[in-house]
Amino acid sequence: MGSFGEMLAAAKAAISEVDGATAVAALGSGALLLDVRERTETNEGVVGGAILIPRGQLELQVESAIKDRLSNIVVMCAGGTRSALAAKTLNDMGYQNAVSLIGGFGQWKADGRPWAKPEGLNEAELSRYGRHLSLAEVGEVGQRKLLGAKILVVGAGGLGSPALLYLAAAGVGTIGIADGDTVDESNLQRQIIHTTPAVGNAKAASAAEAIRGLNPGVKVVQHPQHLDADNALEVMAGYDVIVDGADNFAARYLINDASVKLGIPVVHGSIFRFEGQVSVFDPNSGPTYRDLLAEPPPPELAPNCAEAGVIGVLPGVIGSIQALEAIKLILGIGDSLVGRLLVFDALDLEFHTYKIAIDPLNPVTRANADKIKIEAYDSSCRFHLVT
Repeated sequence: MGSFGEMLAAAKAAISEVDGATAVAALGSGALLLDVRERTETNEGVVGGAILIPRGQLELQVESAIKDRLSNIVVMCAGGTRSALAAKTLNDMGYQNAVSLIGGFGQWKADGRPWAKPEGLNEAELSRYGRHLSLAEVGEVGQRKLLGAKILVVGAGGLGSPALLYLAAAGVGTIGIADGDTVDESNLQRQIIHTTPAVGNAKAASAAEAIRGLNPGVKVVQHPQHLDADNALEVMAGYDVIVDGADNFAARYLINDASVKLGIPVVHGSIFRFEGQVSVFDPNSGPTYRDLLAEPPPPELAPNCAEAGVIGVLPGVIGSIQALEAIKLILGIGDSLVGRLLVFDALDLEFHTYKIAIDPLNPVTRANADKIKIEAYDSSCRFHLVT
């Protein structure tokens, strides 16, 4: 194996190097800027729009960050050495148009080209969210999105428990909890955010205490009340995503209609005995709960958990998936469950996905938002539009 100097010479012979002026022109024509410096270096300054992947993580992360191997890529490091090696690695991986910036970030600054100090995370956040920062799909930019996000979880029960815990652990900056119930001993079989000493306490307060213990940096907003026609719009307004952990049809339709009026996506979850369902209802881009279920089934066909029972682990699976979908929505990554219903059979350990079509007869749509009237629902959960 040759010396480092020989390796560098071989890399530079195999790739193209460009100066700052050429790089600026390329970036202006749509090229991507890939900064392969370490995080301690990029904390001192970055070029706007750069993709930040440390050289040691390049092979693991670049395929997620830059999917098109025909992309024009300008690779930057501190002085032009690591970027040459990185450009050679990219070429070996099939990226056909990667070049190295001569002089790196140091020369870029010396030439008076624009750069800025990033809105970096503090040391505690860098430590706590380190595993997120290693993911190209998240990184510091994504983690800042999570820290700035506001998510409301309706119901601090079986579904809300894991959803709340994982959202808090992920660093969602503001988490709302809407629940008017108190903790009962029968809840503890599946509602894992609560503990035996919390029996008799308000669920919203109990859940908030657990979140503060897990992640003191999260702001918790308690709404210790059931959602109803009088408060739904006020409670839900201002949140980026609603996680629906309700356990009855009237609440689900209320959440749906209010979310459509407000234009807020809902991550829906439901459980029954050994089966769970998850979907994302975004009134801005896909079907909603009323497209899936125009009206609730008769009560005898849909008994609640107290009547039909539920295996305690099931809401943990479904609630965790809800948290994942909410995080994906905030980050804008992956393929969400908008327009799809995920069904989980715990007994056979099988997942099935079904497409959800928009019902052309459903008048509760974002286009009719100003006409939607939020009111108390009877057992049929019918709705009315303001005429």
